[in-house]
Amino acid sequence: MDLILWRHAEAELQREGLDDLQRALTTKGERQAHKMAQWLNHRLAATTRVLVSPAERCRQTAAALGRELRIVPALAPEAQPQALLTAARWPRSAEPVLIVGHQPTLGLLAAQLLCGAEQPWAIKKGAVWWLRSRQRESEEMEVILQAVQAPDCL
Repeated sequence: MDLILWRHAEAELQREGLDDLQRALTTKGERQAHKMAQWLNHRLAATTRVLVSPAERCRQTAAALGRELRIVPALAPEAQPQALLTAARWPRSAEPVLIVGHQPTLGLLAAQLLCGAEQPWAIKKGAVWWLRSRQRESEEMEVILQAVQAPDCL
């Protein structure tokens, strides 16, 4: 199974009186989202499920793909890594899953899957970490880091 973790692109800073879920992308964030969406659309299967945090910045980031997406309240800021795995049906999903979410959850999840322990790994704004699970005969499941791509490198 492919699990693609996409951190939302650059967003407005938190301001007094503005709900965190309402923070929108900056102009730079919009550029980051479009660059990464173009890169992803050349590589994602047509059957990829796109699961998105309800935060405005995540919805705007995912919208750049131009694909059907599903808002998942369990992916909101401060979600636990297990909530993301449950939403993605990891590692048993029949189709690839792209999650558009937040730090520190995405970094914690990447560390958990790649090294077996939650660690405070940082994922840059707008970046993608593409993970793949596989299981060979008589072996335990392996998680492979397929790709890491930052929008500033496109």
